[in-house]
Amino acid sequence: MTSDQAPAAPSKAPAGTPATRARYRRILRFAGWNLAVTWWYELFLPRIGLAGVAARSRSRRMRRFAQRFHGLAVELGGLMIKVGQFMSSRLDVLPPEITSELEGLQDEVPAVPFPAIRALAEAELGVPLASAFAFIDETPVAAASLGQAHRGRLTAEVAAETGQDAVVLKVQRPGIDTIVDVDLAALRRVGRWLSHVRLVSDRVDAPGLVEEFARTSLQEIDYLHEAGNSERFAEEFAGDDRVAVPAVVWERTTRRVLTLQDVTAIKITDAEALRAAGIDAADVAPVFAEVMFDQLFTNGFFHADPHPGNIFVTPRPAVAGERPWLLTFVDFGMMGEVPAGTRSGLRKLLIAAASRDGKGLVDAIRDVGVLLPTADTAELERAMTHLFARFGGMGFAELREVDPREFREFAVEFGDVVRSLPFQLPENFLLIIRAMSLTSGVCSALDPAFNLWDSVEPYAAQLLRDERGNLVQDLGQQALEIAGIAWRLPKRLDALVTRVEDGTVAVTSPRLEQRVGRLERAARRLVAAVVFGGAIIAGAIVHASDAVLGSVLMIASVVPLAFTVFTGRRGS
Repeated sequence: MTSDQAPAAPSKAPAGTPATRARYRRILRFAGWNLAVTWWYELFLPRIGLAGVAARSRSRRMRRFAQRFHGLAVELGGLMIKVGQFMSSRLDVLPPEITSELEGLQDEVPAVPFPAIRALAEAELGVPLASAFAFIDETPVAAASLGQAHRGRLTAEVAAETGQDAVVLKVQRPGIDTIVDVDLAALRRVGRWLSHVRLVSDRVDAPGLVEEFARTSLQEIDYLHEAGNSERFAEEFAGDDRVAVPAVVWERTTRRVLTLQDVTAIKITDAEALRAAGIDAADVAPVFAEVMFDQLFTNGFFHADPHPGNIFVTPRPAVAGERPWLLTFVDFGMMGEVPAGTRSGLRKLLIAAASRDGKGLVDAIRDVGVLLPTADTAELERAMTHLFARFGGMGFAELREVDPREFREFAVEFGDVVRSLPFQLPENFLLIIRAMSLTSGVCSALDPAFNLWDSVEPYAAQLLRDERGNLVQDLGQQALEIAGIAWRLPKRLDALVTRVEDGTVAVTSPRLEQRVGRLERAARRLVAAVVFGGAIIAGAIVHASDAVLGSVLMIASVVPLAFTVFTGRRGS
């Protein structure tokens, strides 16, 4: 997650108009009723011996809840749609009946009439729109729950200053600040309710989850924050011929108004438009996956909302040796940041998954904090090994051909193991899971036969080579440091002997010279041993990817080994 911390707002009922109070109560009534139903079926009935009744109706109840929430979100708009999208990514907390129903929830809200958009934009910019822009299309190109976008053109003066002409003007929905405050107040109260339900609190910190969502939402309605994210993302991919980012027109940007270069091109999942442009969708999928991997596992700063509406495929003039298109990312309101420690754990996880290493995968999951340190993972390791042995390497098309009974058998055998383990999701994993889920979905839409493993395996192999290179570099650095100390030691001893001889140091032991000689020989043997160890380890590591260089290093290690043995015997 990004490091900005939004202050926690009070969770008491907000003051305001009757409409805002009615909205607040509507959200709480919906939550209260569904919590009561859950309590009745999941807590009360099992206590009186009717657990079977609850189990038989659970799937249907979850699906009905998700359908009702979907309707509520579309009706209220505001943060409720974001809540649905947020819940759809919480595969660690919510059952699939809920996540699958909310997975396709979009900003299904009507556009704000243009006069209201004009009034807000002019109040923010401090000038009439006719003075700020040469042209603004009153029909929005996109309308969402938090804002909407209009195409326009800059005035000649601003265009000359910025080097931009065609732009997209993004304006917040009027009154969205108040709606966000009301929705967050209601959600914080629901979070407190959930913290008292052991069924929930054993698996997730509900108030913490709400605060995580609040931070993301408050950042998303701050367009200055989004503009800064856009420029940082552009810097991360500067010089990369796979990625383009729209330029920010700061002269026409405020907290509630954002003006960007118009980079509208082919929507990444528009197969017909891609074909018309001579672009094979199957070629786009692996490049998109690789770009997202780079963000998550290398850069550590990633686009957390890479749905098809936020990614364009932009054709460009054909140049020999270059790809005739690039990926253009837009909408940087929801970004994630992976700390270095977590990024290292994710790299290990990816390498373990690519190599079908069940034990390594579980170790990596523990390293990134998804499993508590006290968890007994022996059965989970067996489950992962079994999973890789049967389904590892399959793409979505292949998985669809697998007999559903095999999945059910796996769930029966290992479901209790997985559910009983103390899983927890670190705070910064929410957006990681969302980004990877959307990436997988986009790639499958581009190419139904796309196998994510085809992209994961070479990428993981490169990460492994990088890790080996870092290990060799670290070993070499340590060897040089030790060698430097060892080679300097005889000189220091010589200086000490000189001082003894000229009487600067009083010596009471007649065996000092003998000890100095032994120290000199020991120091030189130490250097030879370090060089031998570094050469043999580096050779073994490098041999996997470069057999010739690895063999040379291992053969060369014989020289310092012989020196160590020879001087050791001679000086004993």
